[in-house]
Amino acid sequence: MDRMSPLDATFLHVEDEHSHMHIGSVAVFEGPPPAHDEVLTWIGGKLPLVPRYRQKVRFVPLDLGRPVWVDDPHFHLPYHVRQTALPRPGGRQELRNLVGRIMSQRLDRDRPLWQMWVVEGLEQDRWALVSQVHHCMVDGVSGTDLLAVVLDLQPAPSAPVPDYWKPRPEPTGLRLLGDAAVDYLVTPFEQVRGLRTVVRAPRENVQRLSEVLRGARSWWGLTSTSGLASLNGPIGPHRRYDWARGSLADVKQIRAGLGGTVNDVVLAAITRGFRDLLIARGGEVEGCTVRTMVPVSVRGSAERGEYNNKVSAMFAELPVGIDDPVERLGAIRAQMQGLKESKQAVAGEVLTSLSGFAPPLLLALGMRAAMRFPQTNLHTVTTNVPGPQFPLYALGRRMVEAFPYVPIANQVRIGVAIFSYMGALNFGVTGDYDTSPDLDVLTRGIEEGIRELLGRARLLEADGHRPAAAPARATQRRSSTPTATATAARRTRAPRARTGTRTTRGRSRTSH
Repeated sequence: MDRMSPLDATFLHVEDEHSHMHIGSVAVFEGPPPAHDEVLTWIGGKLPLVPRYRQKVRFVPLDLGRPVWVDDPHFHLPYHVRQTALPRPGGRQELRNLVGRIMSQRLDRDRPLWQMWVVEGLEQDRWALVSQVHHCMVDGVSGTDLLAVVLDLQPAPSAPVPDYWKPRPEPTGLRLLGDAAVDYLVTPFEQVRGLRTVVRAPRENVQRLSEVLRGARSWWGLTSTSGLASLNGPIGPHRRYDWARGSLADVKQIRAGLGGTVNDVVLAAITRGFRDLLIARGGEVEGCTVRTMVPVSVRGSAERGEYNNKVSAMFAELPVGIDDPVERLGAIRAQMQGLKESKQAVAGEVLTSLSGFAPPLLLALGMRAAMRFPQTNLHTVTTNVPGPQFPLYALGRRMVEAFPYVPIANQVRIGVAIFSYMGALNFGVTGDYDTSPDLDVLTRGIEEGIRELLGRARLLEADGHRPAAAPARATQRRSSTPTATATAARRTRAPRARTGTRTTRGRSRTSH
């Protein structure tokens, strides 16, 4: 049995009837759509590469240990790979409505925590693949996502992987309790061994402690509340979904003309979207900022391919009170300048790892209680996943575009995920169905934010101006958009093959 890490278990504990902690994506392919039997054979032929997708969660009785992954003896692929179709005309509105309905459904905890939907009937003779996977299974950068495994680099479909899988016997409740007791005995030994490691490398660990303290200090001001009430409040189980489109080339031209990084430009565009949304709702934006949590990968290069989450978090203040787009970008650029010095992600990683010291029962109860405690100090979540800049294929059909999906929870009514593919920069926006009927205002604002920055960059370029250097220090709290979510997953990044039957897949990262 494979016991969950404290962070993976947290994604299960915070889930309730209103907060569904699955991430996902919408990938659109050239037609015609494949037959369903062909899809089942295609996906089934890659399952040996991702063993987690044939495992389910078993909870230890009385929460006396963290949950474990066990083989599902009743695994049935057609349950997880489903087929549906859009009503006419099969356009943007019909597809995003379908995605909202699919993502509103909580995954069945008695089965492996994932589903895929083949969607037919899209306009322009296209079809889509909607992916839904629980956050406890994959963090978006570990390379363990099924969609990343099944997509090919060439139009010709790759050969299926030999499958020798047979489910192991499912453990009894008594066995789960016994293993949990053994873990209790082993944990103190592991902590002593970790202490010996600290003693043997004092200089490195003093530096690490210094970084953690700096990060914790930067988190101190995050307890302040805000008056942006429309972005916070109770949420229901149903979701709305929308998207915005941008060009990576345009964003890079803005970066070259106005300064900053790709992430700075992306955050500036999202800031314009939230500014438009708040104004449309009759809110006062003068002097206001929207606080966003940005998940950040803390996975080392040696840890890629592991079946767990390695994410931390940082926090950025989106200056929605600034009207001028160039000034808005400059404020974000200045805020991001000191991000590495603040070490927020390092402190966040330590805080999540410390949850491993808590007895599993207290960890479970604490996370469930936290989800029921109203909070107004966080307004949204923003996660950025750089994708491949080369084409991917499904059963010989080229993937035209893809949009990410990020979950919302705990009083946060809107989340934004960004995914780049083949020169496109696509924004997927999740909203609570009852309180966010105007997501299109936000998505149109994001697109307009890119256009207005591009126009200003071109004007300066025509005048021969160069971007000025950013201030050395920023007065606002610092954060950044990561290269890793929750949001949503590096959904279509091709991972390295795990068997000799697959060639090593290439990888591409967006420059940040």
